[in-house]
Amino acid sequence: MEINFTPGPLDRSSTFYVAGHRGLVGSAIWRKLHAQGFTNLVGRTSSELDLKDRDATFAFFAETKPRYVVLAAAKVGGILANKNHPVDFLSDNLRIQVNVLDAAREHGVERVLFLGSSCIYPRLAAQPIQEDSLLTGHLEPTNDAYAIAKIAGILHVQAMRRQYGLPWISAMPTNLYGPGDNFSRQGSHVLPALIRRFDDAVKDSASTVTNWGSGTPRREFLHVDDMASACLHLMEHYDGPEQVNVGTGHDVTIKDVATTVASAVGFTGEIEWDATKPDGTPQKLLDVSKLASAGWRSTISLEDGIRNTVDWYHNNTNQIRE
Repeated sequence: MEINFTPGPLDRSSTFYVAGHRGLVGSAIWRKLHAQGFTNLVGRTSSELDLKDRDATFAFFAETKPRYVVLAAAKVGGILANKNHPVDFLSDNLRIQVNVLDAAREHGVERVLFLGSSCIYPRLAAQPIQEDSLLTGHLEPTNDAYAIAKIAGILHVQAMRRQYGLPWISAMPTNLYGPGDNFSRQGSHVLPALIRRFDDAVKDSASTVTNWGSGTPRREFLHVDDMASACLHLMEHYDGPEQVNVGTGHDVTIKDVATTVASAVGFTGEIEWDATKPDGTPQKLLDVSKLASAGWRSTISLEDGIRNTVDWYHNNTNQIRE
């Protein structure tokens, strides 16, 4: 079905549902929308609304009737969590996505932004990774279940566009970090894990810190406040079936990140690496030319972003998960 839609400023008074508004990305989007003058933001915690429950999800949409939706709700975790619980990452995310997207169609949501992850791309995709690399090779086995769920979400959005003519879009962020991140010892991603590990070492007066892997893989990191800015920009300036990469266009080695984190938390000891632990994908850098052509570029440097995140971590110890 043909889509007859021209992107433009969103109505600040319309109901805007942020699914996953307490998570790292969702909370940043909520802050951004509030700062931009949106006056009718809607969010539900997982205890208030289980998005895996189809009937409950449809009832929520029938009650609130949002005009706009950002689907940031997801089960997420680092290498260890994905390795140990692939069924959970596949099943939970598929159910969340199918329920929210189907309910949004049923109840006439005008504009939906689905958020995925750069892990959707093949493990050995040519760098920097372009959007058309999707489904051209094998996935990274340490998070393939999560990646498959997110790929299904992209195709779900594309199918909605084809079958129902809905101007819905998808965005694929690179590695995100920032205030509200998961710093738990077992479930965190690499950057918050490093912050906690080095901060614990400072508190314990440890002389060395040992990190997983060789430290040589290269990663791209985007501050979550930049991600939130990109999301609103895309909703107001982009429409198309292809997912849009969201990142900085620059990557660094994990060793470089560890050094920056160590400096930010005040660790002055030795940094060691356990090469018997998995490295994951050798490199993951996104081609962000499509996003740049839509008029957006990141503004928060990695050094400033890490300092900002460390400050948040120190000031919010009561919110840190074990």
